[in-house]
Amino acid sequence: MSSRRQFLKYSAVFAASSTALSLSAQQLESPVGSAATVARDEHFWHAVRSQFDVQNDIINLEQGYWGKMANPVQQAFFEHTKKVNHAMSWYVRKQYKADFLAARESVADALKVKTHEIMLTRNATESFVNLITQFNDFKAGDEILWADIDYPAYQDMMVWLSDSRNVKGHELSLPASGTDDDYIDVYRKAFERNPRIKLMLLTHVSNQHGLVMPVKRIAQLAREHGIYVICDTAQSWGLLDFTPDELGVDWATFNLHKWIGSPVGVGALYMREQTLAPVMPFPGEDPGDNDVANRVHLATSDFASFLSVPDALAFHHKIGGKNKEARLRYLWESWTLPLRENPEVEILGAASSDNASGMGGFRLKGKTSPEENQVLQKRLEEDFGIFTVVRNDLSSGSNIRVTPQIFTPVAHMQKLAEAITTIAG
Repeated sequence: MSSRRQFLKYSAVFAASSTALSLSAQQLESPVGSAATVARDEHFWHAVRSQFDVQNDIINLEQGYWGKMANPVQQAFFEHTKKVNHAMSWYVRKQYKADFLAARESVADALKVKTHEIMLTRNATESFVNLITQFNDFKAGDEILWADIDYPAYQDMMVWLSDSRNVKGHELSLPASGTDDDYIDVYRKAFERNPRIKLMLLTHVSNQHGLVMPVKRIAQLAREHGIYVICDTAQSWGLLDFTPDELGVDWATFNLHKWIGSPVGVGALYMREQTLAPVMPFPGEDPGDNDVANRVHLATSDFASFLSVPDALAFHHKIGGKNKEARLRYLWESWTLPLRENPEVEILGAASSDNASGMGGFRLKGKTSPEENQVLQKRLEEDFGIFTVVRNDLSSGSNIRVTPQIFTPVAHMQKLAEAITTIAG
C-alpha cells in the first residue's frame, strides 16, 4: 500500500470519530465509560474545550511549554490574587501557612504519597537544583549518568555536577525511536560498562519527542547496581496517570503548571521516605531527614499560584487522569498513524502506542539540522496556520515537537497530518 493510500485510510478512520460541533459553552459533566471509550467521545471533549479560553487564530500544537488554566481555575486564581493583594502580610503571616499546607496535602493525596514526602516548589527545575546541589554522598571515583532525551537545562546541570564535584559524567545517546526493550538494553549495558555510577537522571516523558521511558524497569536495574535515581516527571504528571510508587524511583521533580493546569510557578519535589539522608537540608533550614520540606526554601513566591493548586487538581480529577492520558495518546495516534508508512517522514520517540504519550516528534527524512527544521516549522506556521516548536538536543539531530492539549480537536491533528504529507511531497 502506498504511503498516500495509507494516509487516506487512517484519515478516514479518525475523521469518522469527529463531528462538527458548535463552540458554545456548556456544563462539564463527568465522563462515563472506560478511558478508551471516553478518549473517542468528541462531544465530551468539546465540552472540555468550552471550559478553556481557547486560541482560534492559529492551531497551537506547542502546548508543552506550560499548560493553559481551565476557566474555573483561572477564576479561582484571580480570586486568590485579589485576596492576597487585599490583605497582604496580614493574611500571609496569619493564615497562609495553613492554606499552603492544604495545597501540599492535596498534591500528596493526588499522588498517593505521604505529605512529608512531597514539597511544593516553583518549578521542576528548582526541585532538580535542590537535589543535585545538596547531594552529599559522592566518594572518589564515583560517576554520574544522563541521556540525550533529558531536558537540556538538566543535561547542562549534570555537566556542571560532574565538573564541580570531580565525578566522571556519562551521556547516553538513545535510539531515535524504539521499544521499551531497546531503551532498557542501552541502560543495562551502561550500568555494566560503568560500575562506578552513583547517581543518574532518568526522564519519564522526554520533552524532545514525547517518548515514555520504562522508568520502573530501569530504576529496578539501577537499584541492583546501587545507583540513586532522580526522575524528571516535569512533562509527565497529568499527561500520564501514575504515582511515584509506580515508578519505583528515589526522587522525582514535578511541574504542576504543565498538564495539571495550575497557574505558572508551581512545581514539586518528591523524596521517598527514608531516602533523604544523601541530600543535605537547604542551608539554614532545620536539620533532619523526616520531611522533604527542609530541602527547599521558597522565599517570597506567588502565593496565589500555590493557593490555586487544589482548584487545578479538582478540575483534573473531574476529567480523570486516565481519561486525559487516553485522549492525548489518541490525539498522537491520529496524526502519527497516517504518516507512519510515509518514507519521507520520520516519527521519533515511541515506536508504537505502547510507549507513546500525547506529545510527539517528527522530521522529514534526512533533515536533521536545526536550520532545516526551523524552515519546516516556519512553513507549517505560515502556510498552514499550525504552530509547533523545534527541539535540537537529540544525538540523532533536530526535530519538530508536536504537543496538543485535552481541548485540541481531532480535526486539528488531521490538518497537521495533511500538511506534513503535502510538504513531504
